[in-house]
Amino acid sequence: MSSKKSVLIVDDHPLFREGLKSIIAGDRYFTVAGEAGDARNGYAMATKIRPDVVLVDISLPDESGMQLTRRIRKALPSTRVMIISMHSKIDYIVEAFQAGATGYVVKDSAASRLIQGLHAVTGGEYFLDSSISHEVVERLMKSPVREARVSDSDYGRLTPREQEIMRMLAEGISKTDIADRLCISVKTVENHRSNIMKKLDLHSTMDLVRYAAKLGLIDVDLWKE
Repeated sequence: MSSKKSVLIVDDHPLFREGLKSIIAGDRYFTVAGEAGDARNGYAMATKIRPDVVLVDISLPDESGMQLTRRIRKALPSTRVMIISMHSKIDYIVEAFQAGATGYVVKDSAASRLIQGLHAVTGGEYFLDSSISHEVVERLMKSPVREARVSDSDYGRLTPREQEIMRMLAEGISKTDIADRLCISVKTVENHRSNIMKKLDLHSTMDLVRYAAKLGLIDVDLWKE
C-alpha cells in the first residue's frame, strides 16, 4: 500500500482548520502534515515539510492566498495548491488558476467535495468546485482579455478585504449592509473605502463602478445608460 499524501492547511480561522483536519482524517489516503494561520508561517512550513498538497485560504492576514500560491509553486513545483475560499465568482477562480493552483473549493461545500478535490489534484488533474469544466478553465487561463481584467496592477495592490469591499460597493450595496455582512463597523467600511479610492486614484462612486466594470468584476449591463 502506498504511503499517505501529505496535506498542509493555511487558514487564519482555527475552528475552520479543525474542521478541515477532521474531514481529511476521515480519508485513509491523506494525512495532515501541518497547519498555519498566516502566509509567512504557511510558506515556511511548506518549504520545510514539502507537502503533496497545500490548502490555501484566499484571505490571509499578512498576504493574499494568491500571492502565497505563486510563491509556493515557484519554490515547490511538485507541490499542488488547492484554494479554499468563501468566494465563487469566476474572476477569483481564474486568478487562482493563473497563480498556479490546480484546485478550487468553496468553503461551504460538502466535505465530500474537499476529499474529491484532494484526490483530483494529487492525481495530476484540475479540480473546480462548480459546473465549469477543465476545458473551460484552460480557455479562461489563455484568454488575454480575462487575464488583463484580473491582473490589473493597481487592483492587485488592494488587500483581499479591500477587494471584497470594492466589489460590494460597486454592486451598489450600502456601507451599512456591507458592515453587517462582514461583521465590522460602518466606520471600518468607510476607512476601507477611503483607502480603496486613494490606491486606485478614484474620486467618486461612479468612478469606482466604471473601474469595476472595466475589470469585469461586475455585470456591465447593469450600468448601461
